[in-house]
Amino acid sequence: MRASTGSAVQWTNTHPFRHGRWLFVHNGAIAEFPLLHRELSLAIDPALYASVEGSTDSEVMFHLALTFGLEDEPLPALERMAGFVERVGRSHGVEHPLQMSLGLSDGERLYAVRYSSERRSRTLFKTRDATEVKAAFPDVARIQEFGDEDRAIVSEPLGHRIPDLWQPIGEATAIIVQPGPDEVCAFTPQDP
Repeated sequence: MRASTGSAVQWTNTHPFRHGRWLFVHNGAIAEFPLLHRELSLAIDPALYASVEGSTDSEVMFHLALTFGLEDEPLPALERMAGFVERVGRSHGVEHPLQMSLGLSDGERLYAVRYSSERRSRTLFKTRDATEVKAAFPDVARIQEFGDEDRAIVSEPLGHRIPDLWQPIGEATAIIVQPGPDEVCAFTPQDP
C-alpha cells in the first residue's frame, strides 16, 4: 500500500505503475488534484486511457507522459507532462501545482527527477557506487546482490553508517542511471 495524498488506499493506486516495458513511481502530489483531475485525464491519449486503473495523481502523470512521447523521448515527455500539469493548475488558480520526485525505468535505464513548481521539492538522493551501498547494508541480501554498475536512488536517505553515502540530487534536476557514467541535466517543464 501507499501513503495517500487524497486518493483511496487501494491496490490499483499502488506504485509502481506499469505500461509495457515502463515502470513509474512518484513521491509528491499535484496540488488541488480533485479540481484538476478531469481536465488532466481528458488529455490522456484515448488509446491509453483504458489502462488507467486507479485514481491517483501519480498514475495520471504517468499516462500523460506516455501521451506526450515517453516511448521515444523519456525526459522530454516528462518535461511536457510537468509543463502541462503546471499550465492546467495555474489556469485553475493553483499557484504551485506540482511537487515531485519520480522514477521511471525501461529496464535498461532509470530516469529520476526532482522538481517542484515552488522550487522547493521533496528530496532525492543517489549513491555513487555499489561498493559503498553494500558496505552500508551488509545484512540486506538484496543489496548484496548489487552488480558493479548498480546504484540506489531514494527519496529519503536510508541509514547513516557511511558518511556521504547519499548524494543529493539538486532541485529541477534529472539523472539517468545507466551502464557507465550517469547523465545529469536540468529538468525544465515544457508546455506541450
